Amino acid sequence: MYKIGEVISKKRTALGLTQAQLADALHISFQAVSKWENNAASPNIEMLPRLAAVLGTSVDALVGYNGVAADYDSRYLSEDYYWGLQPNRLCFEIMKLLPPVRPFRVLDIGCGEGKDAVFMAKCGYLVTAFDISETGLEKARRLAEHNRVDVNLIKADLVDFCPDRSYDIIFSSGMLHFLDAPLRKEICENLKAHTVTGGYNVLNVFVKKPFIVRAPDSTRDESRRFPWLSGELFGYYHDWLFHTCREEIFDCNSGGVPHKHCMDTLIAQKIGEGERL
Repeated sequence: MYKIGEVISKKRTALGLTQAQLADALHISFQAVSKWENNAASPNIEMLPRLAAVLGTSVDALVGYNGVAADYDSRYLSEDYYWGLQPNRLCFEIMKLLPPVRPFRVLDIGCGEGKDAVFMAKCGYLVTAFDISETGLEKARRLAEHNRVDVNLIKADLVDFCPDRSYDIIFSSGMLHFLDAPLRKEICENLKAHTVTGGYNVLNVFVKKPFIVRAPDSTRDESRRFPWLSGELFGYYHDWLFHTCREEIFDCNSGGVPHKHCMDTLIAQKIGEGERL
């Protein structure tokens, strides 16, 4: 399994730095560095860019995303759309809860080849979408142009992407399993903080079940995929209003081989303190 502590240790050692020297460069205690390298703790999101700079690497490399980008770039090389063009059913659930009677702002996290981002833009939402795969983003640009809609497409990864505004809807389907467990709470808090009062976070996560065989396309690099525990996502949103909270097992044919997944899905709304429903 991929461990960020091992990456930090190897890169520090390659530079000839002691734990104390790395700690001094970051203005933290050497005990903190020791905990990282022993995988007893992980650096927080704000620390990652500084840590990457000192170690002469990138945030992507620290958190293991380089291989993920290459993996998805290869999947998206075909002229066909790897995930198809049918919008995720969550897009229709979004439209029921917050129909585009005005141009609500949407952030699509891990947009891939852009099918959901383009669909929501066609419906009248103002959509910003990002992904780590440049190949996927290029196909998303072509899809947006074909449908004559504007989508603000950005190459970024979730770990170091910092929204510059708040959104009415933050949406992510099928990508949060790239977050290692120590980062999840902080990432969810960041998404919540960049959601307007009354807005929604619409998220799903793959859940680990011992009776479900891993998907064939997940075996390309299992070390960078971290299935969640049942109910884990829901706990991070305990202070929001739940509109949808479900766990389901479903059939999938991605990669051309039939298999099953278990997924937790959450649609939660941010309610202002003291606000009456």
